[in-house]
Amino acid sequence: MQVRRVKIRLPKTFPAEAIGPTVFAGAALLCFLLSIWTVDAVERFSRLGVRRAVHDAGLSWVQIDTDGLQLILSGTAPTEALRFRALSVAGETVDSTRLVDSMTVAAQAELAAPEFNIEILRNDDGISLIGLAPSTLARDGLVADLGALAGEGEVTDMLETADHPVPEGWDIALRFALDALKSLPRSKISVTPGKVAVTAIGDSADEKRQIESRLRKAAPSGLALALSISAPRPVIAPFTLRFLIEDGQARFDACSADNDRSRRRILQTALDAGAKRTESCTIGLGMPTPDWDDAVMQGIRAVKTLGSGSITFSDTSVALHAGPDVPQATFDSVTGDLESNLPRVFTLTAAQTAAPVAGEFGVEFSATLDDKGKVALEGRLRDELSRDAVESYARSRFGAANVHGAARIDADLPPGWPQRVLVSLQALAELHDGKVVVHEGDIAIEGRTGDKDASGRVSRLLSSKLGATGRYRIAVRYDESLDPTAGLPTDQECVDRVNAILAEKQIVFEPGSATIVADAKPILDRIAEAMKDCADYPIEIGGHTDSQGREEMNMALSEQRARAVIVALQARRILTGNLSPKGYGETQPVMANDTEENREKNRRIEFRLLTPALDELVAEEGAAGEETPIVVQSPDDKTIRPKKRPDTIGKQEP
Repeated sequence: MQVRRVKIRLPKTFPAEAIGPTVFAGAALLCFLLSIWTVDAVERFSRLGVRRAVHDAGLSWVQIDTDGLQLILSGTAPTEALRFRALSVAGETVDSTRLVDSMTVAAQAELAAPEFNIEILRNDDGISLIGLAPSTLARDGLVADLGALAGEGEVTDMLETADHPVPEGWDIALRFALDALKSLPRSKISVTPGKVAVTAIGDSADEKRQIESRLRKAAPSGLALALSISAPRPVIAPFTLRFLIEDGQARFDACSADNDRSRRRILQTALDAGAKRTESCTIGLGMPTPDWDDAVMQGIRAVKTLGSGSITFSDTSVALHAGPDVPQATFDSVTGDLESNLPRVFTLTAAQTAAPVAGEFGVEFSATLDDKGKVALEGRLRDELSRDAVESYARSRFGAANVHGAARIDADLPPGWPQRVLVSLQALAELHDGKVVVHEGDIAIEGRTGDKDASGRVSRLLSSKLGATGRYRIAVRYDESLDPTAGLPTDQECVDRVNAILAEKQIVFEPGSATIVADAKPILDRIAEAMKDCADYPIEIGGHTDSQGREEMNMALSEQRARAVIVALQARRILTGNLSPKGYGETQPVMANDTEENREKNRRIEFRLLTPALDELVAEEGAAGEETPIVVQSPDDKTIRPKKRPDTIGKQEP
């Protein structure tokens, strides 16, 4: 085997001694390129990491640039705190030594004026002032005025002040609040510039309406007034009801119920017995038994059967008095029926009133109250001590300068005479003017009042002092001219007069929109004026459309338009808490949608009372349980006809 030798010859241009430097040069170039790529990658990833971090922190105003391994943060920070926040967030992602702060901070606006606000709290313990007021407020004078108003209570001043200009509307709001406070012994009044919010408690529903009406009328133009007046149910003790038929006239001297259902049932039974539809019944606390309305209804029917007489419920004591002309057999039958069927918790006392005999009552005491508030006391009292006690009590109730005593002494008066005289004066104080006469076996009171519940209070008072079997006669007449709430509209009148305005001209909206056109301002102003005294009543504002467009769209649009009307009324200082929007879409047309004129009539707003009338509610109960025929007298004639259902209330004529 032969071995061949091969010789390799290098070119003369690439000498062997150059190989080493060439390799090292190539390696250096490669390292240089690799370092450039590494720095670029570090810059890119650092920038992306910091950008993501500040974005997640909500600092979108930060701009990030790189210069080698350094990150330059720029942009305008809203506050110095946010600038520092940006540095901290970026420092959590990269080394803080690599950060260059080039951020600026926005120029800060002057500090905003403080929000002035005063809360005035008044109760039996005194008056408290809390909040922030302008430094120009005359605090010493304010505290002095409130001290006179608080009487024996204390005035607690916890106000702070700030030296800033008095905002527009502040003075007028504070003056109104202080005036309102004078007539609100239990209240909280919040005052802010241009707005007053009043929270208070009234002793009755009538007083609640009076307070709201008085404050709304007294509110100056430009002041936003928010009212929250509550009227808790009164505690009725004893729980009293007195129903009677005299001279063919059926009426209540007093009526008490514990809920709406009980009141409706009692009033309906009274209507069936011949009472007028204007009779009322007070809802209160203290009903002695759940069987109250059942027992009362039996008693009213018993008096109807007698044809003349009265029945008095005082808690669970029942007294039936039959008139002198009632046949004995009828009296016995009615009494036996009550004794057998009244719930066991009730105790019945029945008697027939004898025909009056001349001189039956013997001695008497009388007190006469005239329309000027003057009281004359006449008749007989037992002794000097009794006379002093009676005259002192009269002066405390009617005023010392208004009482004239002219009673004589009679030591032979029957037992309990002074107590009967005192309770008669207490009953007389419930009237505007009138007269009360006291006999040994009878108290008779007559007069005028502007309070519809005064007769009930008198009856409850006499019943509680004399017992259910006590004999008394009440002839208290309600006089509308004496009633400060008589001028306020009823719930149905509120709805009717608004719908009368809408019958003349409807509220117009932009096509396919819930935006009210500018030309509708006069109509909205008239509706707002008509709604001033209607805040207590639950009223539905219904929106209606024509049949153009999709049904779902029309339904939504109609409700949006109803809401827009509520917002417009609210802007006119109408309390809208009891207003409810309802969209009917195209479901209740008043005309066929066949012409543009008819479609325009279908596009409408309607107001509807949400609380049905008494006889409608009783009719619904009758439909569900016992059959009770419900009728109502037509206002334009004397015929009797069925009452319309609630869904027809407030409908416009086409």
